[in-house]
Amino acid sequence: MIDFSPKHSLADLSRQDLCTLGREYLLCGHLIDRVGLPWATKLVGEEAQIQLSIDEWMGASPIYSVRMQQALGFEGNDVGTVFKNLQLEIGAPHQFMDFQFRLDSPERGEFWLPHCGALMDVEPFGEVRVKRMCHDIEDPTFDATAAATHPCMKMRPIHRPPRNPAGRYPHCRWEVFIDGEGVPYEQHPNLPVMQATKLADIPIDVPAESLEPGGWDDYSGPFDPGFQLEDLGHRALVAVCQEVAVQTHLLSRSLLLNVDQRHGEADARELSHVQWVGAASVATYRLKKAFELGSSIEDIATVFQFHPHFQPRTYVDLRLELRNEGALRVAIGDCPAIEEASHHSWFGGLTGEPHPAIEAIASLMNPQAACRSVDPGDARFAWEIYIDPKAEPKGEPQEMQIARYSKGVEFELMQRRPLRN
Repeated sequence: MIDFSPKHSLADLSRQDLCTLGREYLLCGHLIDRVGLPWATKLVGEEAQIQLSIDEWMGASPIYSVRMQQALGFEGNDVGTVFKNLQLEIGAPHQFMDFQFRLDSPERGEFWLPHCGALMDVEPFGEVRVKRMCHDIEDPTFDATAAATHPCMKMRPIHRPPRNPAGRYPHCRWEVFIDGEGVPYEQHPNLPVMQATKLADIPIDVPAESLEPGGWDDYSGPFDPGFQLEDLGHRALVAVCQEVAVQTHLLSRSLLLNVDQRHGEADARELSHVQWVGAASVATYRLKKAFELGSSIEDIATVFQFHPHFQPRTYVDLRLELRNEGALRVAIGDCPAIEEASHHSWFGGLTGEPHPAIEAIASLMNPQAACRSVDPGDARFAWEIYIDPKAEPKGEPQEMQIARYSKGVEFELMQRRPLRN
């Protein structure tokens, strides 16, 4: 269980807590689409939603793939580099999307999924839905991710769903190779737009020294098919958690940009609101369980402190203060997230009034938590959260219930091996 202090940052957490947090960040980042895409389908229809899904990932993954390479020191142009990226991205959250790898050479390898949580979510809806995900969406988005490392790298299925025979195991298997005679991949036209955002180039804050010994300083060594977060040292884990948060913001911005372009600002704003409330609720629910938090005002402060949507702090200037009267002041100062807030960003919905995402985080921790606006002082926005024992307890917001069709909301993550010395 982690404790709250206004001065605490990711760098103050132990390696073990950072490993737990990193796995949760990966899964919570993956699950933002379990809120956003069903709502997008409601707005624009299922056929248009398929193209939105493709455009969303193609506008974000090439950016965050390169960022993670730089953060952990494994920049390259071979298949091992792409496999390292897949081990550290929200498209492949550990265990829920249980990627396994075999690297045959710098130019060729395979990966397979003994368990694909996305397939488990979609398979009950029939083969048409499965084909849309495992064929229509994955073909262009897998290649876009690979091409961020090498313009002629390809990902091709050996077999994939719909499963034939039924229950086929592993769920899918892919080969990854560099096509020396192939035509270089042409990235999505929205990629330069996304690359021009402050978010795409936001620095992260990594401590000069590790809080505790052990683990790898980076991932510059050979590709390890059995990689776990427990292999990394303290500083590397701090970097990974921040980069995964950046991935989450980039993916959401890319989706909202495409909705705006295709369907207009009003739909983009509506989707931004729904997605943030639902995704913020899911992350809160999972963090509360993962760290065995209670319902006190200190526990609410802890979740705000380490919630992925307010990371990295170089992007979101979140300020927290526990007050003597048993209340929590939550403020956001001027920062890049506010400077570029728009209908392409969750933060574009912030005003002086309590945002439903802020309220949802508090009420998921304590159903009788209330939120009110306060003087922001030198911040841009500020709210006070307090426990009202006379208030009618709040239930889960509707926006979170949208995501509950996914088994990922309740998926139990585990530590598969001890920390590396």
